[in-house]
Amino acid sequence: MKKLLFTIFAAAIIMSACTKTSDSSGKLVVKITDDPFNISYVESATVTITKIEIRKAGENESDAFILLSENPVTLDILKLRNGVTEELLNMEIPLGKYDLIRLYVDQASLKIKDQPVPYNVKVPSGKQTGIKIFISPSLNIEGGLTSELLLDFDLSRSFVMRGNLAHSAGVNGFIFKPVIRATNNSTAGRIEGVVTDTSEVKIADAKIWVKQDTIMSTAFTDISGNYAFIGVPAGTYSIFATKENFDTVAYTGIKVIEGNRTIQNFTLTKK
Repeated sequence: MKKLLFTIFAAAIIMSACTKTSDSSGKLVVKITDDPFNISYVESATVTITKIEIRKAGENESDAFILLSENPVTLDILKLRNGVTEELLNMEIPLGKYDLIRLYVDQASLKIKDQPVPYNVKVPSGKQTGIKIFISPSLNIEGGLTSELLLDFDLSRSFVMRGNLAHSAGVNGFIFKPVIRATNNSTAGRIEGVVTDTSEVKIADAKIWVKQDTIMSTAFTDISGNYAFIGVPAGTYSIFATKENFDTVAYTGIKVIEGNRTIQNFTLTKK
């Protein structure tokens, strides 16, 4: 699969094994990925990011952000699925802890399958004031080390449909309300697996979601029945899988260890 490295949207930070130095700056890599919209209806979902800023932890809201980039980039978020990321930036920044990244989105659009033209989506404040994404725990930039921040764009919740695809009136457009999760990959792992039916036939477009008190992330299987969640903070989770005309299967007590991969396969039974 194509590896998209942002050095922005759905990003996780991975610390390299380099020796620490007394340098005054350290390297930040920001990547973007997608926590996807229901792909059975969507052909593409694009956003144009015009500026990226970051703020040191402990600073006030009114304090100046550090400018990371003003180079516009247009991404098809739908392509950033199941572990695929896009590098948005790769640069040196001052040492210290950072707790907030801000993205300025100029425009967004959504192309529905079998529709002749994409829907241009209004961006309420992303162009003027930026979209604020808090980083928890804070990202620590150290000399001689590379930190990788993963920004996970939840497409399924960021584009709110007006209307109903199944209704004769159809869709009246979309409202853009971005939901983005920032993860420090140095404290994160991943969950992946395959979804099949009881005859071991792989199921495409099955919905998978991970919970820890509330839903943390959502994914849909690809044509081979595979799914993946990257940038999952270390901890214990519940994970669910379902599809129309199938029962929902749940597993609890799924442990994610930083830097490791957790495999969880599903077998769905038809109703």
